[in-house]
Amino acid sequence: MIHSSLRGLAGLVTAAAITFGASAAHADVTVGALMPLTGPLGEYGESSLNGVRLAAKEISQSGGILDGPLNIAVGDTQTNPQAGVLAAKQLIATNKVAGLIGPLASGVTIPVAQSVTSVSAIPQISSASTAPTITTLDDKDFLFRSTPHDALQGVVLGDVVRDAGYAKVAVVYVNNDYGKGLADAFSARFAKLGGAITASIAYEEKQASYRGELTQAAKGGPEALALIGYPGDGVPMLKQAIEEGLFSRFIFTDGMKSLDMTKAIPAKYLEGSVGTSPEAQDSEAKKRFEAAYEASYGKKPPLPFIDTAYDATYLLALAIEKAGSTDGAKVRDALRPIANPPGEPILPGEWAKAKQLIAEGKDIDYVGAAGSQNFDAAGDVPGTFGVWTVKGGEITTLKIVEP
Repeated sequence: MIHSSLRGLAGLVTAAAITFGASAAHADVTVGALMPLTGPLGEYGESSLNGVRLAAKEISQSGGILDGPLNIAVGDTQTNPQAGVLAAKQLIATNKVAGLIGPLASGVTIPVAQSVTSVSAIPQISSASTAPTITTLDDKDFLFRSTPHDALQGVVLGDVVRDAGYAKVAVVYVNNDYGKGLADAFSARFAKLGGAITASIAYEEKQASYRGELTQAAKGGPEALALIGYPGDGVPMLKQAIEEGLFSRFIFTDGMKSLDMTKAIPAKYLEGSVGTSPEAQDSEAKKRFEAAYEASYGKKPPLPFIDTAYDATYLLALAIEKAGSTDGAKVRDALRPIANPPGEPILPGEWAKAKQLIAEGKDIDYVGAAGSQNFDAAGDVPGTFGVWTVKGGEITTLKIVEP
């Protein structure tokens, strides 16, 4: 998904092993979770980590991975590329992880892939990095993702905004791979449908004021502001747009599907806004995951990337089990066979079934909580998107669409 500046390296790494009910006599397998527990994406870090923890608990309590527990070592990326790279290096050097889940931010994922995982031959599955540039990244085929990319989301967003009746829209986007990629994809689709982009303004993170960018975006008579960012900067920006009377109608993407936003901004200003975010269609896999999540953590919040983090954990663990090893290249080479057809479908929570089939030498096909997890040659997956709005201060999904 996203990127941040190179400031704020205090408290760089929080690496903590999480073990789920297995004997210490086993040779444990550890995977790393690179999560933004702090920084502009901090709201999504802990919720995504719950998806990872849930998968690890199910695996450890249903026969284990290579007959031992699945441990999770956590590194805080701070939504910061430099911090993310250092956290990844520490997880590999100190915790001896067999693979990495994350990061959530495209601008963190890319340098981690280029300078850490592709060099160390460690498989990496990002559960939230959606920048189109990742598709062609030279990552030695060690980078995968369990969420669809923004070339698809941009098309969906363009359709949604035009269907909502907007003819002229201004765009303000975070100045990184995520923001620019999604802004470009949306703008191209909206223009193709006859809409006009009156301004497209990049912003830098962690500023005290965004009034300059907002004033510039308000020129040309736009009917609404499309804000492509995330809560750490997006909430202050919305407040300033409202205070200055520059915008009263808003369009959002996955990075602003935020409970922090709905708590901080009066409901009347968000009522009827439209947004898009990766979201699975109703399915048995989705129902099983949500029931398991609720049993462990309570009702799942309407935040993105919890299910994709769960899927990334299952995919990595299944690949390790199939490879019969934690060797990075062997695990990488097992990812497509366990994720793609043909094979016996494996739903969320069916670890024991998958483990038995693998032991019997049979093919499996993991069916994701977040939707299809069939990896293509670039390590990308297809996907569906939820169209969401805010009603009465609550985030509500209106429909699920496929690009």
